[in-house]
Amino acid sequence: MFLDNIEKKRSERLKVIENHEKNGVVFVDEFTAYIDESVTIGEGTVIGPCVTLSGNTRIGKNCVIGQNSVIKDSYIDDNVDIQSSVITESSVGSGTKVGPFAYMRPDSHVGKDCKVGDFVEVKNSTLGDGTKASHLTYIGDSDVGAGVNLGCGVVFVNYDGTKKYRSVVEDNAFIGCNSNLVSPVRGGEGAYIAAGSTVTEDVNGDSLYIARTKGTEKPGWVSSKGILKRKK
Repeated sequence: MFLDNIEKKRSERLKVIENHEKNGVVFVDEFTAYIDESVTIGEGTVIGPCVTLSGNTRIGKNCVIGQNSVIKDSYIDDNVDIQSSVITESSVGSGTKVGPFAYMRPDSHVGKDCKVGDFVEVKNSTLGDGTKASHLTYIGDSDVGAGVNLGCGVVFVNYDGTKKYRSVVEDNAFIGCNSNLVSPVRGGEGAYIAAGSTVTEDVNGDSLYIARTKGTEKPGWVSSKGILKRKK
């Protein structure tokens, strides 16, 4: 009986995939893809191995959903490329690239022609058209405008241990690598935040903001402390 149930479910799953194939969807490996019956997929889209699409998910035309991606209750527009990423209760605009290894948590909405790169996490946030977060970035409880560049290691510090706060970054701003935006703050249109800054106040548009201590060099300090003993 147990094996019969497994075979029945397998047959039902393959039937769903077969129907999508008739509508012009390409499956790299139909035996490892899991597609709920409620899911819709546009013509010309390619589904990689071990992909899971569930719930009220809609995938547009000519997309690529790469290996091991998991998408639940989300809307993916046309011409989107998603590689090995997880998207839940969110939306992705046309022409956007996601992943590899990105994580979009509920209520995240990414515009057209964006980049949500490797090890980027987006939670309850919006990204305007053309905005790029290419790697190692956390965007939580924030509204980011169009044409914004978020450098490697940028963190929206949205939680103080008791409450969560929301930040805004306006269009065409540049947020340098390893910057922390301690919410709630606002970065104005075209603002430039220097790498390594911790932002605790609003930054006006068209302004350069630098918040980091001046470096200090102490010659001979290492040998005087005997920290690194060189081999003879």
